[in-house]
Amino acid sequence: MNATPQQIRRALARAERSAALDQGEAVALLSARGEDLERLTTVAARIRDRGLEDAGRPGVVTYSPKVFIPITKLCRDKCHYCTFVETPGQLQRKGHGMFLSPDEILEIARQGAELGCTEALFTLGDRPEDRWPEAQAWLDEEGYDSTLAYCRAMAIRVLEETGLLPHLNPGVMSWEEMNRLKPVSPSMGMMLETTSRRIFETKGEAHYGSPDKDPDVRLRVLEDAGRLSIPFTTGLLIGIGENLEERAESIFALRRIARQYGNIQEVIIQNFRAKPDTAMRHTDDLGLEEYVAAIAVSRILLGPKVRLQAPPNLVDLAECEALLGAGVDDWGGVSPLTPDHVNPERPWPSLDRLREVTAVAGFTLKARLTAHPEYVRAGEPWIDPRISGHVAALADDDGLVKENVHPVGMPWQEPDGGFASVGRTDLHTAVDTEGRSADRRSDFANVYGDWDELKAGIAEHDAARPAGPVADPQGLAALRAAERDPGNLSDEHALTLMTAEGDLLQQVIRLADNLRKEVSGDDVTYVVNRNINFTNVCYVGCRFCAFAQRRTDEDAYSLSLDEVADRAEEAWKLGASEVCMQGGIDPELPGTAYFDIAAAVKKRVPGMHVHAFSPMEIVNGSSRTGLSFEDFLIKARESGLDTIPGTAAEILDDEVRWILTKGKLPTKTWIEIVSTAHRVGIRSSSTMMYGHVDNPRHWVQHLKVLSGMQQHNLDQGIPGFTEFVPLPFVHHSAPIYLAGVARPGPTLRDNLAVHAMARILLHGRIDNIQTSWVKLGPDGTRAMLNAGANDLGGTLMEETISRMAGSEHGSAKTVAELIEIGTGIDRPVVERTTTYGRPIPR
Repeated sequence: MNATPQQIRRALARAERSAALDQGEAVALLSARGEDLERLTTVAARIRDRGLEDAGRPGVVTYSPKVFIPITKLCRDKCHYCTFVETPGQLQRKGHGMFLSPDEILEIARQGAELGCTEALFTLGDRPEDRWPEAQAWLDEEGYDSTLAYCRAMAIRVLEETGLLPHLNPGVMSWEEMNRLKPVSPSMGMMLETTSRRIFETKGEAHYGSPDKDPDVRLRVLEDAGRLSIPFTTGLLIGIGENLEERAESIFALRRIARQYGNIQEVIIQNFRAKPDTAMRHTDDLGLEEYVAAIAVSRILLGPKVRLQAPPNLVDLAECEALLGAGVDDWGGVSPLTPDHVNPERPWPSLDRLREVTAVAGFTLKARLTAHPEYVRAGEPWIDPRISGHVAALADDDGLVKENVHPVGMPWQEPDGGFASVGRTDLHTAVDTEGRSADRRSDFANVYGDWDELKAGIAEHDAARPAGPVADPQGLAALRAAERDPGNLSDEHALTLMTAEGDLLQQVIRLADNLRKEVSGDDVTYVVNRNINFTNVCYVGCRFCAFAQRRTDEDAYSLSLDEVADRAEEAWKLGASEVCMQGGIDPELPGTAYFDIAAAVKKRVPGMHVHAFSPMEIVNGSSRTGLSFEDFLIKARESGLDTIPGTAAEILDDEVRWILTKGKLPTKTWIEIVSTAHRVGIRSSSTMMYGHVDNPRHWVQHLKVLSGMQQHNLDQGIPGFTEFVPLPFVHHSAPIYLAGVARPGPTLRDNLAVHAMARILLHGRIDNIQTSWVKLGPDGTRAMLNAGANDLGGTLMEETISRMAGSEHGSAKTVAELIEIGTGIDRPVVERTTTYGRPIPR
């Protein structure tokens, strides 16, 4: 429904004053025509010009000299407007293979390099092997697990043999898949197209019958790319049946992601053009004024930072000036060699003609790389170290393409050298009494995403928090259910007890303590161990973590293999039976370094139990080595790994995780890695960090997930989890608290409820509940030992992560100090091994 002239002009007046626009005003502006459209484009052009000035290249419009490599034209989707996709039969009749062969791919890339191209655009259909047996047969014959595995392998070949930079556009990808592809591609892309569920769900509409066009799925891809710090190209396809409200909603969705993650490097506003032999062949092409209005509104809503692209071959060349006038500052990829395989009827304009029309509009045309200049100049975490040399070889000081550069193949490989001691390794003097040399890392303002966007999302979680104390009958009913069958409480009863206060809470604690006595007796156990945080360089951007540093920060450090082994040997001599080793996700750390660390400790101290590498580190190592999770874990075990810490769990709910961690692995991946470890004979602990942006519903569900995993283990005869460790959020130096987003940690009530309910909900599955003296101190620890906990964890000898976050309770305990905690509540304190056996006397 088009807006009235009064609504359009009212919205125009607000836009001209730089007022924030709502969706209704955006819909009105999308209706602008004639003089109103001229006013609208003037506003948009002004915003674009400010963005180019802020970027340090006023008056410069960019393009990417590219070759278009259609790896396969097979696809599992059935979009009603697409002529790119073909069937196996069509390919066979043309004498084509199901996929381009490696030789065909490299020949296109080599020709492009000779013509001065710098980008190899890999375009392909979504997961064709899921629909076409011929695609799966081809992949099997060539030795690839999937289309994406072939895509990755060919990206490496292109890098090594031609020097072109791959831009991967394979459609919908999971977090794990993008994590594997990031080291071979400076940027990736996928058009959002529209957020309209109507177009996706209604028979006869453009996206009906195409599973990968689900707007929620595509938005998740954009968000996952942000969490992984991948420069990402996306955009909208205008005129495929969406109405103006849906069009405005789509622009706002892109703005939200661009602001929250900062990874949307460009937004393409593409006009629909009908093609023969498609279901939408009789649909009208998008008119120029409607197209210009969509571009202008996108520029106004997205703001000056996002680069806005319009394909120059989808309008007449004379009309390109109107697109520039509406706020466009990039022409996208333009090829001197290959056609636009998605729009083959629309040839690329020559660069001379494009340069001329750009100049007529008052701009200078310059070539850029596939990753936009801002990301090229920033380097890590946006550009993986394994391709940073390839990017640097083609980039000038401004992050654009070097003048007269010709790509040359370069080796693609893991960073050289394994571990070397870097930075400050005197950890006890590298931080001050507040826990670190400053209260935030040097890139605090941007590495975590947009704090304001996060704060807006917190309101939704706060609204979902359970109400206050429950009525007595409800609480008593839940308590009686827990007494009858503690490990199988309903969600409703579990939430009732998790939120208990007063007398009901005391009864919950009493029940938990009785279960503890039944399962573990009165012994309080501990392990003599040492924590070795072998590097604090990390670019994941976890918003709760005060431990991570940029490589250039004053407090950044990485230990050499000898230093790791020295610390393990020192711990052994002091009586330790375990080293717990974790580190940051350093982009320059080779994937094989995890094997080297375990082997170095075992070589130096054969009897030491190696408890190491969080699921996030396993994801990192798997990605860097190209091994599956299972193969990576088996190789790590062969290198000396004994068990893994079940950290990186935080809260096993993705809505909370994405607020809390930005770039950490999703819930399902954490479950997959830990379950795989258990299956191959590597046991693990389990953890939950609570008291930040979560609520008791999340705690219950987290414990239920762990309970279900362990029940599956027990059904298969697998030992699985050794213990559950509740970790209260330490807020003092945590970025998410400093930014005013998170709460200042859990209350005493929260701590008691979580420990007690862990004992109850995990009963019969996980026998040991550990309490963290590092985070709670002696008195708090004693309270938890009387609320269902039976274990104190380890002596640690150093625990950098909590200390950097501002923990007030030290980073080491002597055995005598741990015994004192137990004797303070008349409980015997007994040493154990990592897997809860009794240590063998030396």
